[in-house]
This record gives sequence, C-alpha cells and structure tokens, in this order.
Amino acid sequence: MSFVLALDQGTTSSRALLFDGEGAVRSVAQKEFAQHFPRPGWVEHDAREIWETQLATAREALAAAGARPRDVAAVGITNQRETTVLWDRATGEPLAPAIVWQDRRTAGLCEELRTRGLGPLFQERTGLVLDAYFSGTKLKWLLDEIPGARARAERGELAFGTIDAWLAWNLTGRHVTDPSNASRTLLFDIHRNRWDEELLGILDIPAAVLPAVADSSGPLGTIRPELFGGPLTLAGMAGDQQAATFGQACLEPGMAKNTYGTGCFMLMNTGDRPVLSRNRLLSTTLWKVGDRLDYALEGSVFMAGAAVQWLRDGLGIIATSAEVEPLARSVPDSGGVFHVPAFTGLGAPWWDPAARGAFFGLTRGSHKGHLARAVLESIAYQTADLLTAMEADSGIRLRELRVDGGASRNDLLMQFQADVLGVTVVRPRVTETTALGAAYLAGLAVGFWDTPEQLARNWRPEARFEPTLDATERSARLDRWHRAVARAKDWAD
Repeated sequence: MSFVLALDQGTTSSRALLFDGEGAVRSVAQKEFAQHFPRPGWVEHDAREIWETQLATAREALAAAGARPRDVAAVGITNQRETTVLWDRATGEPLAPAIVWQDRRTAGLCEELRTRGLGPLFQERTGLVLDAYFSGTKLKWLLDEIPGARARAERGELAFGTIDAWLAWNLTGRHVTDPSNASRTLLFDIHRNRWDEELLGILDIPAAVLPAVADSSGPLGTIRPELFGGPLTLAGMAGDQQAATFGQACLEPGMAKNTYGTGCFMLMNTGDRPVLSRNRLLSTTLWKVGDRLDYALEGSVFMAGAAVQWLRDGLGIIATSAEVEPLARSVPDSGGVFHVPAFTGLGAPWWDPAARGAFFGLTRGSHKGHLARAVLESIAYQTADLLTAMEADSGIRLRELRVDGGASRNDLLMQFQADVLGVTVVRPRVTETTALGAAYLAGLAVGFWDTPEQLARNWRPEARFEPTLDATERSARLDRWHRAVARAKDWAD
C-alpha cells in the first residue's frame, strides 16, 4: 500500500489529496460549492452538495494518481468544524440547510445565556466562550424551528453532526466524531472527554441525537466498497485547525501554528492539560492519539482569505485571489488605509457579533491598490491580537510561528506578518498541512507511519520571514489598527 487519502472538506470547497510515505502530495482534486446568505448574518451550505463534491474529488484524486483501493492504506477526514447538519437516520436526508460556522443567527440566544450567568459554566466545561460560532446553539435553533424535530430526535430518528460526522455517515454508515470536533460544540466536557449532561439540558438537546466519540487516530469504519470500487479504511479524523497543527508537527507544548484560510486560526499546543483563557481565547482539544489527549489555546479570526474573496466577488477589483499580491505591491504601503474585515462580526479576542466591516483613512488619493494592501494587512493585524492574548495566557514568549493555508503562499503578507508580530514566520515545504495532518492521523492508526516523532522529522522549512520593523513603528501601527477596530465594533443591532 503506497498512499494515504485525505478528505479536506473546507468552507468554500471540498478537496482530496493523496500522500505518499514521505508526506509528499501525489495528487489533488478540488471542487468549490455554493455559499448561501438567505438573511443578513446567516450563512448556509447544502449538505448534500458537500457530500457530492467530496466524493467526486476523492475519486478524481485516486484516478489522477492511478491508485486503486488496494493501494490506499487508510483514509483521513479533516473538516470545517462548527458547521451543523441535522439529518434523518432512515433516509440520510438533511432536514434543513447546514448552518455554517460563520452564521450569527443564534447571537441573541448566546446573549440570553450570558445574561443568565452561564458563561463561566460553559467555559469551564468546554473551554469555549458563549458565541454563535459554535455548534450547540445552532443545533438548538434547528430543533426549535423545525416542526417535530425535537420529539423525533428524542426517539432516535435524527442524527446531528459537524461535517466530519456527516461525511463519515455517508462513507461508512457509522455516526461518529472525534474529540477535536466534539470540543467545538458547547456540549462536550473537554476534561472528561465526553458529552456533558448538564449542558445538554440547558440547551434542551436530546443525547440520542449525538454521535459516538472515537479517537482521532484509530479505526472509524470500513468505507462502502461501491463508492470506490473496493473497500477502504477510515482511520483518522480531526477538525481542520487541529489537523493542521498535527501536520505542522507542533507536537510539543509551546509550539504554535497559524492557518490562513477562509478564516485565520492560531493554535498553541499546551500539552496534556487544558489552559482556560483569561484573555478571551479558546481552550480546545487537539487530538486523542492512543492514550494521549492533548489540548491547545486557540484564537479564531472569522475573515481572512474570505476578505480577499470579497475583493474578488464583492468589489470585482481582482479576477482571481492570486492577483491580490501584485495589486497590493503596486503601492509602497496602504496609504494610511486600515480595513476591519468584520463582515460576520469579530472573533477572538473581541467576540463582538455586532461589529461590521469597514475601511478607515480613505482619501481622494486612495485606490484599489491601497484597498488590497489594507485587506492583507488586516489579516496580519488580527493575528497579532491573537498572539498577544496567547502569550499572556500561556506565559510563553513565542519565538517562531509556523504558517500554512492558501494565503501563506503570499510573501508580502508573510513578511508583514513577521513585522507586526516581531516574531520569525516559517513556511514549510508542504503547506497542505491540514490535509497532511488528517493523512498522518489515519496513517498512524494502520502502521503506515510508526510514530509521531517520525512525522516530525518529515517537516522541512521552505522560507523564513524575519521581522524588519522596529518596536516603535510596530506599536504605532498596532495602535492605529486598534483605533479602527474600536470604530467598527457594536455597529449592527
């Protein structure tokens, strides 16, 4: 067996990648799918379209490498995390569109729960803040709004899952998730590694609707032979950011990575004990591999690459996302323009669902080059806020940040990131670290790779970006960024 297949189900596209024993990509396939915005603040996907595109890319990746099922040692899943699907166990049909992690429709419910004084309880048990970002309130909304849904869920007729569980169901017929995804639901006790009865009661969610929780690396089921012309073994599963952390070989406490995708996500490994944040970050389960359960501090930014997509699709000032770097390089700096990409509110460390996107500092001399540069810089500024909070919580001064995701290929952004952090930014040779992490977890489970230490030796740097700004200039730019954030906050009703 020569390969491990990774299914990388993201917010805007489904991808499949085939990796060899050296962790190198041997083939890749990708299909975008529709984004639906039925009301302001609402974001939805068609769960059936997600499954169909994911299946199609898996078949394409195998065909491109000339690989047959007997050539594939295992399959791993990594996924957009908090996106919520509710489906009928008998028919496999979703009862409603999937509610995407960016969706803000339950912000009022979260505020009500905070007003009842329940924020500390949820944080202590789950490591999360009460925010519409997470799956639990989305599931409650579906059970409240779909006639008869809660009664059917109590009878065991319905199944809830984040995208990993939805894909696993369609692949194997099993209703299963892993601790990294379960820890993003507001329903999971990360200390006991199990669903929490008290939190389920508060949100009025029947336990019968929940998936089983299996290890992130281990047997998860046999994939139906008719899908690929022969049986395959599903053996790895992790949410996208945890998978990227594994793929970046951030296996020791204090190591950190930042992924630049639709959103932007920084995770720092904190070892075998969760660290509850005092600075509005999240404490989340990283993975369960064998007897070891590891945790991370996480900062989540809602809009990163999605802001570049908005330049393309919303404003039309670029035709492809790759054009943003040369456009931003057409000017020496942003010309004093700052962008706050709060299109769906602000994530960590602000957690303001009422914030909205804005440009500040525009003059008659501002043009599309300045806008492009300000959008890229906003990604770096948001990451700097995460690092400040993370260092305060952990007591660790970060010396190096490993980066991945599509926008990590943008050298202008990576250099500016190093400048505003004052920290070396390192991009690995393989930037497909999310899919690679899923492949590693699956391959470890079946002996394709022997140990996590072997995987760490596979990691190689491709480029290093050293900070060039002096401390005074760095501080001045961050001050102006924070002024812009203050003006964008608390805008919507």
